Amino acid sequence: MKKIICLIILFFAGFTIASAQQPWSQRMAATAMKLWPDTSGRWTYEQGVMLKGIEGVWMQTGDKKYFKYIQNYMDRLIADDGTIKGYKKEDFSLDNIMCGRLAMLLYNVTEKPKYHKAAVLLRDQLKDQPRNTEGGFWHKNKYTSQMWLDGLYMAEPFYAEYAYSFHEDTDYNDIAKQFILIEQHARDPKTGLLYHAWDQSRAEKWADPKTGLSRNVWGRADGWYAMALVDVLDKFPAGNPNRAKLLAILNRLAIAIQKYQDSKTGLWYQVMDKANETGNYPEASASCMFVYALAKGAREGYLPASYLAIAKKGYQGILDKFITTDANGQVNLNGTVSVGGLGGKPYRDGSYKYYLSEKVVQNDPKGIGAFIQASVEIERLTNLSAGKGKIVTVDSYFNDEHRKDITGRTVSYHYKWDEMTNNGFSTFGHIFNNFGVKTEILYDAPTVQNLSKSNIYIIVDPDIPKENPNTKYIEEPHIKAISEWVHAGGVLVVLNNDTGNAEFKHLNNLMLKFGIQFNEDSRNHVEGTKFEQGAIYIPEGNEIFKTAKKVYIKEISTLKVSPPAASALTDKNDVIIAVAKYGKGTVFAVGDPWFYNEYTDGRKLPYDFQNFEAANDLVKWLIEQIPTK
Repeated sequence: MKKIICLIILFFAGFTIASAQQPWSQRMAATAMKLWPDTSGRWTYEQGVMLKGIEGVWMQTGDKKYFKYIQNYMDRLIADDGTIKGYKKEDFSLDNIMCGRLAMLLYNVTEKPKYHKAAVLLRDQLKDQPRNTEGGFWHKNKYTSQMWLDGLYMAEPFYAEYAYSFHEDTDYNDIAKQFILIEQHARDPKTGLLYHAWDQSRAEKWADPKTGLSRNVWGRADGWYAMALVDVLDKFPAGNPNRAKLLAILNRLAIAIQKYQDSKTGLWYQVMDKANETGNYPEASASCMFVYALAKGAREGYLPASYLAIAKKGYQGILDKFITTDANGQVNLNGTVSVGGLGGKPYRDGSYKYYLSEKVVQNDPKGIGAFIQASVEIERLTNLSAGKGKIVTVDSYFNDEHRKDITGRTVSYHYKWDEMTNNGFSTFGHIFNNFGVKTEILYDAPTVQNLSKSNIYIIVDPDIPKENPNTKYIEEPHIKAISEWVHAGGVLVVLNNDTGNAEFKHLNNLMLKFGIQFNEDSRNHVEGTKFEQGAIYIPEGNEIFKTAKKVYIKEISTLKVSPPAASALTDKNDVIIAVAKYGKGTVFAVGDPWFYNEYTDGRKLPYDFQNFEAANDLVKWLIEQIPTK
């Protein structure tokens, strides 16, 4: 009996140690998924913030359970016809738009029509949303003429994602207008911070009779605004002149955020500019939002890199002040104010006393969501310096497939960085970005000049006529340009396909330069879900794959190698992966597109396959092959 008790104690001790070693984002995601099972869905912005955090954890781990949680949660709310349980357009509440970002995620990944229909429903609300005379969205139908900072986060990132996915290019000007307008009216020139809300009509008791502004700077309101800016910039076109205006707004706000960070704790206060007044306190959700915005802004290049230190200090303050672990090993977030608003019944007058009167609670969903998002951003900084300043470019000249999307527009697709379907490279691109490498696409024929801008160049599955009637083959000028670029130090990645699904003759003319030939064969045929038929085991000591031990590669073209090439992975006497050193450069080749989402984002494969880990291994190795100058 004593032995059994000891074993039980050791088991749970081991479980606690293992969970404690997980990143904070995963530990808090476990708390969220326990507190709010995917059967308990509600269409609220609070849950939406939490689900956006879970989305980030999925992208960081390639673990299907996170995506399935989001999908199951939303499927209880979105019907097959796109209608949304609990949603009322006539409320014209911007809060109700926020969860549309999860509908966009699910559509972009699965392309199921119901998610698109739900997104269209929300976009229709924005078309009819009441506006003030300057074009600013009312926060809700019942809040006449009022713009709240909260509303920028609730509506604008969805608005930008919709415009990006469905080609509504003129919407970007309207999106920018919302940020520009609220900053013009709500920014305090003394502090650089923004007041919580602006009533253009000046009718509300909380509104200053001259300016229409609320009386205080609420931390979470500025947090919503900061998060909205960095999220919108992700989808905002580089060529739109309003992008520069949004970047300027973000940079002005970041200066103020830094100024009002507590020098001792690294945190931010409930009423941001009154830290020393009686009753004020550091607040968890606002602190998490500022960490997220500053870390992401700096990582993406929207802000100077110096803000990374500010974000890291804030994050450590959050861990020290707000994070606790209970007796069951569950991680909890303390210190989130449950709500903050203006007007209504009972009336909220926006006074300093009001903001301190709201309850501070444990494990508030929007606080947890903001913490998970902040954690993901901090965790993304771990390897950021490895490939900083480097560029990986995927070819879209030899692989140049097109199709009509749901809007009827003809678009380029297949192995694209922003493509989240099974055939896309969004997971692969996310991993490159985690290592600081910028992703680009080359739509033109490769030349020494245009390749010189890239450190890594990926040719994947060149077209054959059945895929693209306008097939463009690898010809002698391309071979000369690519080989010269490799010789000078470029890293070439060639991901082909198996016989019947690939072009061999012209590609092999290029690969002959490096001692590699794709055999016109096909092995690892997989029947249905018999995934083990596609298993490849990686032996200990492999120079490229140092963590992945079992991967899934089906229908592979095997390789023939001669100097300077050598096998980097052999299975059952077949060369699966080859590597060649050519001048100062390196060539990596495998006879399968392999790193596309279907086999890296975790949604399909059993847990014992490690394609996500293999992609991380490869990216790290590729960066190491780039010559140091």
